Amino acid sequence: MPRFLAVYTMKPEDLASFRSLPKAEQDAVDAVGLEQWAAWEDRNAVSILDRGGMVGKTTRVTKDGVADAVNPFCGYLVVEAESIEAAARLFQDHPHITVFPGDGVDIMPFLT
Repeated sequence: MPRFLAVYTMKPEDLASFRSLPKAEQDAVDAVGLEQWAAWEDRNAVSILDRGGMVGKTTRVTKDGVADAVNPFCGYLVVEAESIEAAARLFQDHPHITVFPGDGVDIMPFLT
């Protein structure tokens, strides 16, 4: 069955806005979101090959050297599905975009 990389995205300004909320408000969102995230993983466990994880600040390596970089990536997951459309449907109700300030989940097929 085809495998897909799902990359959680979040605009840096949306994360900054969330982090500027009072700690109690952040904790309330986290409590709801983490519970829903765990439930989402339970519902879709058969499709999840690698739970991945959340990622932090980016360092980019190019032919010119190593430097700090900014991108919208904040985490990833590897899933298995019949098609890219089926993989995308797994994430339609994901708390990353329904509870947390995430702006999307990019789905990409593995080609090899």
